[in-house]
Amino acid sequence: MFKDAKRMVVKVGSSTLTYESGLLNIRRVEKLAKILSDIKNAGKEIILVSSGAVATGLGKLGIRERPTGMPPKQAAAAIGQCELMYLYDKLFGEYNHHVGQILLTREDIDSPLRKKNLVATFAQLLEWHVLPVVNENDSVATEEIEIGDNDTLSAIVAQITGADSLILMSDIDGLYTGDPRTCPDARIIPRVDKIDETIIALGGGAGSSRGTGGMATKIAAAQMATSAGIQMAIINGERPELLYDLLAGEPVGTYFAPEVSV
Repeated sequence: MFKDAKRMVVKVGSSTLTYESGLLNIRRVEKLAKILSDIKNAGKEIILVSSGAVATGLGKLGIRERPTGMPPKQAAAAIGQCELMYLYDKLFGEYNHHVGQILLTREDIDSPLRKKNLVATFAQLLEWHVLPVVNENDSVATEEIEIGDNDTLSAIVAQITGADSLILMSDIDGLYTGDPRTCPDARIIPRVDKIDETIIALGGGAGSSRGTGGMATKIAAAQMATSAGIQMAIINGERPELLYDLLAGEPVGTYFAPEVSV
């Protein structure tokens, strides 16, 4: 169903971008940049929602435990975001693609004027064939204005930019009938046509110590996206080449069908 995708939001999580140490998985980031550049060359419009600022900042400082206080997380994000954007600029630049950074808080979405300006900025970047790299503005976001997780952020971005497709690259192959880490009989669910209570019940807690999301936030993102007529897929971010299979129409991960308005 992704063969005809024109404008895609691709979300990549901290666990995909970093090692357990918190330091960047450079080989994987390089592969991701190469594949996304190739897909752009094929005529697709791509918006990248990238986690990893806090994890990268902590890794650079050699701090293994994710702090609970707001100031340490915000300071780590300030350090890590610089590192992330430097790397994205360098890697995408090698394939003649420019990137532009957009950092958001809840206020940017809720304020009509800010949202209008935001939509205009996205439109101009895409018109210039620039690849927007989006993250929550963790250095200034507080509980009152934070979006919370980048699964939710990616669904919001897909809605306000008029994207037709959303791809969440996770540390798991897709949505399972149970937790595959604890349930050996768990089976992947290849397609979800309706997000009902049974599907919602399959959500769990945070997926890793380096990220804030888990399957519950991905299902919530799927609800937001599909209700807006946007198709979504969850695929394993450890294999960025799966993006090719997805765009070739092959069954990859878990596909969430968009709701059809009557």
